[in-house]
Amino acid sequence: MRWLVMGAGATGGYVGGRLAAAGIPVTFVARGAHLAALKEHGLRLHSRLGDLHLPVHATDRPADAGPVDVVLFAVKSYDTEAAMAQVADAVGPGTAILCIQNGVDNEERLAARFGAERVLGGAIRIEATIAAPGVIVHSSPFARLEFGPWAGPAGPREQTMLADLTRAGIDAALVEDARRAVWEKFLFLCSAAGVTSVTRATIGEVLSCPESRELFQQAVSEVAAVAAARGVDLGGDAVARTMAFVDGLPPAMRTSMQRDIEQGRRIELDALSGAVVRYGRAAGVPTPAHAFLYAALRPAALAAERAYAAPAH
Repeated sequence: MRWLVMGAGATGGYVGGRLAAAGIPVTFVARGAHLAALKEHGLRLHSRLGDLHLPVHATDRPADAGPVDVVLFAVKSYDTEAAMAQVADAVGPGTAILCIQNGVDNEERLAARFGAERVLGGAIRIEATIAAPGVIVHSSPFARLEFGPWAGPAGPREQTMLADLTRAGIDAALVEDARRAVWEKFLFLCSAAGVTSVTRATIGEVLSCPESRELFQQAVSEVAAVAAARGVDLGGDAVARTMAFVDGLPPAMRTSMQRDIEQGRRIELDALSGAVVRYGRAAGVPTPAHAFLYAALRPAALAAERAYAAPAH
């Protein structure tokens, strides 16, 4: 299949890099210094699961790739609307759109624009960063991708996608319930992003402090309650499973939102704790932990947005 990585950042770049290294046709969509480095020097990946360095086809114009078989939609959530408009020219009659963004409402937005039959929900668990333009560092001992159709059962298209991912050495699985997979990741990601960003602490430091551990567990419980109110059954042991998962993570792990806020970059606050607060309010589910996280991080989010919008001098 022909793949287009819409948002060749750390996560999209990792998956796309593995696919390209396996000889699968991939076009990377990036911008700025990262795009320039990909064009001039290729993609460098430093990973505990194997390094690679290879030339890649990179562009800032998705239309350059023509209609593709799969769009790997991996932009930050605040760029979703702009990216949907930009990628439209690469979406043909048979194109599938695999969303691996953070958050739980991106698939619905993609479905509204392109049709639910095209959209696949994906949940990827990985710690990766852009260490320098064109250079991705994958630091977690895992990179697990679960995905499935957002509407209807899986078919030959999804099986072929799985075959490509498996051929590339990616730990991928095709799941029956993509919504549950997305919310399962959200349980951990949303809470970890908020608490580590507020405390400026690693996941190990958060969990080893009784007060911040309690805040983290409360945040997870609120996500589980909101999911249930929205008809997503994560099971009665969802909170316990999530806490067991985080207890097994490398203590030095830091979230991408934590890194972004420390470096003054825009953050996905509205798609994470903001979404929990909005959905909780609509369903009558109290979300005091996420309301606190949202309020505490909102000034930094607004400052980063103002800096991003300011004209360059």
